[in-house]
Amino acid sequence: MGTHNKLAYFIKAGYVRIVLMGLLTSHALAGETANTRPVTERKASPNIILILADDLGYGDLGSYGQEKIVTPNIDKLAHNGIRFTNFYAGSTVCAPSRCTLMTGLHTGHCRIRGNLTGASLRQEDVTIAELLQESGYRTGHIGKWGLGNEGSAGMPTKKGFEYFFGYLNHKHAHNYYPEYLIRNEKRVYLKNEVPNEGIYGQGTASKKVEYSNDLFTRDALKYIRDNRNQPFFLYLAYTIPHANNEAGDNGMEVPDYGIYSEEAWIDSNKGYAAMVTRLDSYVGEVMALLKDLNIDNKTIVFFSSDNGPHNKGGYQPHFFNSNGPLRGIKRDLYEGGIRVPLIAHWPGKIKTGTISNHVSYFPDIFPTALDIADIKSTASTDGISLLPTLIGEVGRQEEHPYLYWEFYEQGGKRAVRAGDWKAVQIPFKGNIELYNLQTDPLEQRNVADEHPDIVENLLVQMNEAHSPSPIWKTTQKHTKYLSKNYLLAGTILLAAGILVGGSGIAFIMRRRKNRSI
Repeated sequence: MGTHNKLAYFIKAGYVRIVLMGLLTSHALAGETANTRPVTERKASPNIILILADDLGYGDLGSYGQEKIVTPNIDKLAHNGIRFTNFYAGSTVCAPSRCTLMTGLHTGHCRIRGNLTGASLRQEDVTIAELLQESGYRTGHIGKWGLGNEGSAGMPTKKGFEYFFGYLNHKHAHNYYPEYLIRNEKRVYLKNEVPNEGIYGQGTASKKVEYSNDLFTRDALKYIRDNRNQPFFLYLAYTIPHANNEAGDNGMEVPDYGIYSEEAWIDSNKGYAAMVTRLDSYVGEVMALLKDLNIDNKTIVFFSSDNGPHNKGGYQPHFFNSNGPLRGIKRDLYEGGIRVPLIAHWPGKIKTGTISNHVSYFPDIFPTALDIADIKSTASTDGISLLPTLIGEVGRQEEHPYLYWEFYEQGGKRAVRAGDWKAVQIPFKGNIELYNLQTDPLEQRNVADEHPDIVENLLVQMNEAHSPSPIWKTTQKHTKYLSKNYLLAGTILLAAGILVGGSGIAFIMRRRKNRSI
């Protein structure tokens, strides 16, 4: 990007978009922004804002090493707060990752473990919004939900959010210029036109007037203003930079390429960069408003992404090194598919310029939010509060014995990280790959055969973490992991056992029983 364009962005990003968003008017955005039920006043409770990007890679931000895409506002957030370098999404695709975020349960335990279009949270599934709401917080969700369609028990307004504006269905969320969005439980029609619209509202607009993520930002700013005098939880889930999958190689939908318009890049890469920088400007608007309202010191802001970068819509993730120095992208359980940025900003509580290598993931946000709000709960969670790390009391930070993921597409796969060791099993019940992330962060050298004891321990943890689900199943037959060393030893003893009464067969059967999955 040319120096002139960079300077132009830095000069304008701080106020031009704020002015434009203030001038936008639309009949679609008229109406109340929250239910009017009385709430218990909790003056000491901080506001909590959770900003989530969609398919933003570990390496897409300047604060995480990006050199081509401009993200000054998010980088400032990191500089003035804490940046995590070993933080993971709950899954490698949208819906299950968001399910782990809302419920605090990993994909071996949570209700939604894949992008099944009709999957929905149930009445008995407890969300962080429900617990915060019960404790007197105002609760709003703006953006992409993906955990329950219209009329289901999993709609956000039935899962603890008093207010909702956005997409319920992840396919609908592909379309940046939809004909309608959902406010609370009703459709709100926009000025866009989508010919041959799909059953969930997906498609490609022929008339593009109202860009959904611009509308989300405007609504979020209004929500913050309306609730500035009471503690609130705002879950602001943008769909940037996810592709519109229905638009083919033109899927990086954005109103304009902005400061990247004159770059000698293909249009899809320009679009991706423009989307990320537009997202950055949204974050800048939110932070500016918090400061203007003098509530920034009593508001903690989290920023993260739901999984690694995609390769849809014509976008080439290698062009910007979107996964940073990591292997894999979205739908992989290698680091590039699940390791994501996490930034937290809380003036007076989080020390400026902190960098943490604490190993953590989406389920941890659930107990962290409860801890921040000083809420005691008996709700089940796989997470561990990050509050000690956030406020600099790292000596009190509890560590995970392991992190776990399972994924049901592409024949299925699962992974576990325990300390520096990472095991990946592909297909779901297939052979296990083992990597030492300390010495091999790119996961290039599979050392499973060299450490059969570690493989066995990680396999035990995988099996411990998995609970059967009536919805999520793999068609792969169960297989057994046996290292070459055990196979060789078993073969020798089996041969010997033929001569001495079957001891080799007994050895093999014991090994198979201990490794049963």
